Amino acid sequence: MSAVQKLIQSFQTTTWIINKQAEGLSHEQMLLQLPFRGNCFNWVLGHIATNRDQVLTLLGQEAIFSEDEVALYKTGSEPVIEVGTAVHSNKLLDAIRESQARIEAGLKTVSAEKLAEIFNEEHQQTVADRIAGLHWHETYHTGQLELLRQLAGTNDRIIG
Repeated sequence: MSAVQKLIQSFQTTTWIINKQAEGLSHEQMLLQLPFRGNCFNWVLGHIATNRDQVLTLLGQEAIFSEDEVALYKTGSEPVIEVGTAVHSNKLLDAIRESQARIEAGLKTVSAEKLAEIFNEEHQQTVADRIAGLHWHETYHTGQLELLRQLAGTNDRIIG
């Protein structure tokens, strides 16, 4: 399996997990806050969706979210706690599904030369390295969704 095929498969896997973890939860449940420092389900969804915009941009595609929407979900941003402040969770899930299709299409058509381009000169990181790193980051946050689903009172197990 090629590196591109592995990336496609990896993004497919996290997309499936994200959708399964969100299944049956309301937007309000996705805004429930942990009793300690952390982010809600909605913030994690938004963070993943807006990070996928970076992948789309690297693949020469247009981002899905506006700068205002991205600002809500950047690392270090204030917790998203109000229904009126957060991007609706369904919109975030739709964006993740849309980005999945676009990432797959982009990876299938991107040139080897583009993937080999240097993204970060200091670290000699290529575009392919950056995309793989963004996916690793996505897996980190995807794992958090299991606990945040339990916060909503589901008392179930999606993966296991």
